[in-house]
Amino acid sequence: MAKNKYNVVGVMSGTSLDGIDLVYVTFEKGKQWEFDIVKAETVAYPKHWEEHLRGLVSNSLKELKVIDVEYTKYLAEVIRNFILKHDLKNIDAVCSHGHTALHQPENKLTYQIGNLPELAKLCDQNVVCDFRIQDVEYGGQGAPLVPIGDKLLFGGYDFCLNLGGFANISTDIEEQRIAYDICPVNIVLNHYVKHLGLAYDDSGKIAASGIVHKELLSQLNDLGFYKESYPKSLGLEWVKTNVFPLIDHFKLVTQDILKTFVEHIAAQLATEINKKEAASVYITGGGVYNVYLIERLKHYTKNTIIIPENTIVEFKEALIFGFLGVLKLRDENNCLSSVTGAINDHSSGKIYLQQK
Repeated sequence: MAKNKYNVVGVMSGTSLDGIDLVYVTFEKGKQWEFDIVKAETVAYPKHWEEHLRGLVSNSLKELKVIDVEYTKYLAEVIRNFILKHDLKNIDAVCSHGHTALHQPENKLTYQIGNLPELAKLCDQNVVCDFRIQDVEYGGQGAPLVPIGDKLLFGGYDFCLNLGGFANISTDIEEQRIAYDICPVNIVLNHYVKHLGLAYDDSGKIAASGIVHKELLSQLNDLGFYKESYPKSLGLEWVKTNVFPLIDHFKLVTQDILKTFVEHIAAQLATEINKKEAASVYITGGGVYNVYLIERLKHYTKNTIIIPENTIVEFKEALIFGFLGVLKLRDENNCLSSVTGAINDHSSGKIYLQQK
């Protein structure tokens, strides 16, 4: 019989390359799942790792496998340091997403580095990881995976919207959980603000100072992805192929690029959340700190925007990957076919046991 209380370390590295998010969280199953985030921390990437990860899509599969070995060692060191720093005991598992190197579900390919079996040995912990690959093998998109957590941990809201490297959303439609990527967010904004020597646009102040370029905005909104039906997901390859060349063609100053793209994001988000009236929209991810973006979203919608405490804003994905690991340990479904398009719901991920 499965136990009802778990202590896990959830680990997430997202496409925006803000760093590695780690949470030590307790999950308890009663009538509903409850959670308590005990410790949370983001470990920024050293410059050489940030550069490696930013250029992953240009590496061959053979080169990625070499990087995978080194990244697994680095990730294990970060996890070990987190456990030691906070003197964490009685850990049931480390539940880690790894870092996406390739995501081409249409080619039956998704590859997250940092998910090698050596991770369990190097961390000296049980590990649950590699959550996406089985779903792609089952004909799914391998993404998004967070919606099962949205449903079971945050089910009181009409929409769960995450603004990270990409915006993704989940909601119930006809009693089925539906989720999909909406558009790029920080992966584009951060790329262009780097031209000014900055890591990000603080509160969206630079974007607010620009001018919307109407033709660029129109062409962004006309990109084919936005006309596709769900399930659908985005990756860095899509941005490099479809978004960067389009923006660069207009040769705009950075503040105008940022303002135009923020307007594009707000319009695309509003298109989705306005599909329900008088809805509650629970927003997390680093994009909530872009005050200007949130203002523009509110301009486009009458729905209620809810931004939770900072710990949830910043660590919700790490929290939910911890939860996915718990569901895997319980052999319960953690991947929804209604979300990914796989042939069936399933319990995804690999379990590597601590070597005694």
